[in-house]
Amino acid sequence: MAESANIARHLPLMAARQPEMAALKIPRGRLRSGAINYLTLSFAELDAEVDAWVAKLSTRGVRREDRVLVMVRQGLPLIAAAFALFKLGAVPVIIDPGMGRKNFLACVARSKPRILLGIPLAQILSCVFRSTFKTVDVRIWVRGSATARLGAEIIKHKSEIVNSSAGDLAAILFTSGSTGAPKGVCYEHGMFEAQVQLIRDTYDIQPGEVDLPMLPIFALFNPALGMTTIVPEIDPSRPAAVDPAKIVQAILQEGVTNSFGSPTLWDKIALHCITHQLKLPGVRRILCAGAPVPAMLWDKSRIFLPHGAMHSPYGATEALPICSISSSEIHANSTAGACVGRPLNGIEVRIIGLTDARIANISDARALPAGEVGEIIVCGPVVTKAYDALPEATALAKIQTPNFKSQTTNEAQETKEPLGTGRLGSELSAPPNGAVWHRMGDCGYLDTAGRLWFVGRKAERLETPSGPVFTEPCEQVFRRNDCVVRCALIGLGPRGSQTPALVVQIWEMLDPREKPVIARGLRQLALQHPHTAGITKFFFHPSFPVDVRHNAKIHRLTLAQWAATATAYEPDSSP
Repeated sequence: MAESANIARHLPLMAARQPEMAALKIPRGRLRSGAINYLTLSFAELDAEVDAWVAKLSTRGVRREDRVLVMVRQGLPLIAAAFALFKLGAVPVIIDPGMGRKNFLACVARSKPRILLGIPLAQILSCVFRSTFKTVDVRIWVRGSATARLGAEIIKHKSEIVNSSAGDLAAILFTSGSTGAPKGVCYEHGMFEAQVQLIRDTYDIQPGEVDLPMLPIFALFNPALGMTTIVPEIDPSRPAAVDPAKIVQAILQEGVTNSFGSPTLWDKIALHCITHQLKLPGVRRILCAGAPVPAMLWDKSRIFLPHGAMHSPYGATEALPICSISSSEIHANSTAGACVGRPLNGIEVRIIGLTDARIANISDARALPAGEVGEIIVCGPVVTKAYDALPEATALAKIQTPNFKSQTTNEAQETKEPLGTGRLGSELSAPPNGAVWHRMGDCGYLDTAGRLWFVGRKAERLETPSGPVFTEPCEQVFRRNDCVVRCALIGLGPRGSQTPALVVQIWEMLDPREKPVIARGLRQLALQHPHTAGITKFFFHPSFPVDVRHNAKIHRLTLAQWAATATAYEPDSSP
């Protein structure tokens, strides 16, 4: 029998290798000294806890291939439940808690779970919206505490891990829905395995490191990587409300070496560190993703990370990671887009001609040369193949490869290419038979050095009489204004004849009467660059609509609808 590809197998392996090392630390208050008081589980204890969950879930009738809607707190319940479900061969369905009731209920109805594993509030919700949860046969209640454990139910008997193949469905994870309705992404066990290996190798992560992940789902990688997980004091449904002092205290107290978070969160933490003259000497790397990292944040990271570096991995729920770049490589003052680095090992990237139509076969796509902006498509072992129960969305987002004899991925990997040498554009040889390309929904270009540059979401591009205009190169110009918290390029009018305009969020402490002055300053910035010189209208919005997951992806299409009936400032264009 072939070795199981079940991602859950990594936890007992780590428990055998480093049984006494802390696997999970969950905050539960403060000691008299002011230090954070943690509930700590070793790898051996976490492995036993998962076995107890397996026993409980099995007793309640959870079976292989069952879809299980997981609505539990971050921390121990989420990690233990997910690994127990993986061991059973069941399929956890994980939906962001703050995406809004309408979107959430639509996701539940489409995923059709047979089991609901949830806190009391989730169970009540399922009864109130009974028709949405009509496929649920079994309801398993979980205590609401993030430190909840099965306690006396922990058993000594080791549970068996279901023998899963690399192509077996492992989980359904939902996108954030930043430019459309959230979609369930079908993850196979082999894809999780590829992600673990690629993250470990790209960032040289070693067993024994300490991680503070500010996105709960990323904590699921840590048992496989052998890292201690420090659960942050953060509300995943309101991440922007985080208290940076609590995050910094946890990092310093627990010797955190690695952390993942969005630019919005890290900008708050960076400001706290610089204001209070604090440094994070033990941190080796920060992974900052979810939106382009602003130039100022790259600069700040060099101040508070004396022995580490900020990295920005590029990807999406459907394909992650694809590229990566660090603070030592970045061109922070660029107005040509956001450089996201070179493709990682085993990842292939192409730029194709812009189209909103379906592309059934890769031979139907028009590959573009270096320097030309188009749509980014990717192929590799971390690229997912389908959305759940959305055949039309899958057809629009995926491009098939014809069956012909070509060099296989394994053969390509045997060439021992160094990290960061994924294949690009016209340099690509034929991909493996049956390989699936994912259309990232992003626009960008490849430079002559093989680096990928992001210029904006395809759905948010402006179609003007003189051609397409992209968000990132324009917004980079205006972010340099010290009054600007966020800015968003939008299009006024029908597609094809849109007029570019800018929506700006300024700092709360600024006097609103200064808006005409700020608008004049923005117009002067616009005049300094050919690609922004045509922007003459400036709107001021008090608080941008952003995604819940990262609190960084701006809903530009929503802002465009708002601006259609709002009043713009149009300052004099003269110097």
